[in-house]
Amino acid sequence: MTTPSSAYILGLGFHVPEKVLTNRDLERMVETSDEWITSRTGIRERHIAEVGTSSSDLALAAARKALDAAGILPSELTHIICPTLTPDSYTPSTACILEHKLGLNGAMAMDISAACSGFLYGLETARAILALHPDAVVLLATAEVLTSRTNWADRSTCVLFGDGAGAAVLASKPRGDKSVTVMDVLLRSDGALGDFLTIKGGGSARPYALGETVCEDFFIQMQGRDVFKHAVRSMESVSREVLERNGFGVEQVDVCITHQANLRIIEHVGKKLAIPEDKIFVNLDRYGNTSAASIPIALAEALQTGFVKAGDLVLLATFGGGFTWGSALLRF
Repeated sequence: MTTPSSAYILGLGFHVPEKVLTNRDLERMVETSDEWITSRTGIRERHIAEVGTSSSDLALAAARKALDAAGILPSELTHIICPTLTPDSYTPSTACILEHKLGLNGAMAMDISAACSGFLYGLETARAILALHPDAVVLLATAEVLTSRTNWADRSTCVLFGDGAGAAVLASKPRGDKSVTVMDVLLRSDGALGDFLTIKGGGSARPYALGETVCEDFFIQMQGRDVFKHAVRSMESVSREVLERNGFGVEQVDVCITHQANLRIIEHVGKKLAIPEDKIFVNLDRYGNTSAASIPIALAEALQTGFVKAGDLVLLATFGGGFTWGSALLRF
């Protein structure tokens, strides 16, 4: 059994762009079909940011909703964490840009690069900050404009991704009876698996020369079968581990929310853990894979729709490029 939590989620919020790209739309863009996409991924549509919309723009909208839900003013924030793999720029960080858009200055602000595991990596970072600084108020805002790194000629990847943002406000003490207890977070990584899911082009290991044509490596590249295998195995293993070290059995989980990447992965993880389908929240069909924003979007929507209720034990599980993965336990 781990020590009692010193972190509470005071409010959640999410935002997705208005524009919707359906599978039927994709049929006119690339050689694919609605039936092929749906049967293999479970995705029917995704939200797409307009040209000129940045990750910080989406993060700002989600952050404002989370702040409103928490009853917290932006001026009360002491730390801003932005997990994203599609930052506005290399520097300044998306977190610093978001701080400015919130009308603030002087807060600690930083990005986290953990791909689709970003929210859980951010959650653990927030817990550490709150343990050191009990008076802190942390904004954890994940945001992705994945379409800015999507190769629309690659039918194996372009059907998967959407844009969106999810945010949470955290403190070391609860406020009211709607605060969510962050009971535990467990994180893992394995750099040897990094080549399974990459965006290498434009990095220091693969810089572009002035005037050079952007190549395919500028966009998301994935070895789907390998990702599938390791995603299922790693999420099952880390979920069992976090439950065991907190003295819970799988049967005590009220709701399971995994990274929304592929319905087959979600279903396989549920079956491996023996969690009934009616306890597993899925919104992948409407948003696609929004990377670091995936879990907070799902978490906020599950609460908003009543799928998650007061008193529920919620299990989170994620995986992402790196290779990174993790699990967390929340008590609503």
